[in-house]
Amino acid sequence: MREVDVSQITAAIRDMCIESTHTLSPDMEAAFTKTVEEEGSPLGKLVMDQLQENLRLARAEQIPICQDTGMAVIFLRLGQEVHLTGGNLAAAVDEGVRQGYNQGYLRKSVVGDPIERVNTGDNTPAVLHCEIVPGDQVEITVAPKGFGSENMSRIYMLKPADGLEGVKNAILSAVAEAGPNACPPMVVGVGIGGTFEKCALMAKHALTRDLREKSPIPYVRELEQEMLEKINGLGIGPGGLGGTTTAMAVNIETYPTHIAGLPVAVNICCHVNRHARRVL
Repeated sequence: MREVDVSQITAAIRDMCIESTHTLSPDMEAAFTKTVEEEGSPLGKLVMDQLQENLRLARAEQIPICQDTGMAVIFLRLGQEVHLTGGNLAAAVDEGVRQGYNQGYLRKSVVGDPIERVNTGDNTPAVLHCEIVPGDQVEITVAPKGFGSENMSRIYMLKPADGLEGVKNAILSAVAEAGPNACPPMVVGVGIGGTFEKCALMAKHALTRDLREKSPIPYVRELEQEMLEKINGLGIGPGGLGGTTTAMAVNIETYPTHIAGLPVAVNICCHVNRHARRVL
């Protein structure tokens, strides 16, 4: 049994909150560069050049890429051979977010109640998803999620008879409806299967998958490519001003589901798709 003090988790999350809001992850950098090079519209190319300059300045000046520094979403994969010491895990996660957003001078966007809407003042609480896995490591993914794109996300409870074509239509409908509001070129996370909440969680998690990795499932891999081509055929383009690149990637996760259902969730992220990952 390996002991890990929760203060290590706090420190890692603090640093990742700052890192992920100031610089893109390597996979997003690669996708961004590819988009700049391949965008076919002159206006779309101009928008991409401006967005890339914004990324350069944010990195050089250590300021946020976007003024909406998001609500902190934390995926934590905890090895079952790990014994956490030093305090409560959820409290340690929130303390990391609190420190990161305060020390990084990041915008505090969280309200303590969805109706009363009083700002908590430190961007806590985080949204924590914890999974117990084999091993003696703690894998942490921090994904600050802005709400321009989050508000454009959708869940569809399809019928099994809708099949793959129904899934395709759901994805395209969500992206078309989002239009310029999701700050394209976007990354599209999709969850298929499970239950109402499971497909939404998969869609959110899919956004954190390295964009250079392909799905190991052949039909999913083909679907990701087909959807990317069809989404880019919508002509929404960078900044919603028209162009050949509306999405940089479509990442899909699947899970077994009930015989009577076909849940599909589409979680859209803007052109920065912020995430950082560390292993303790």
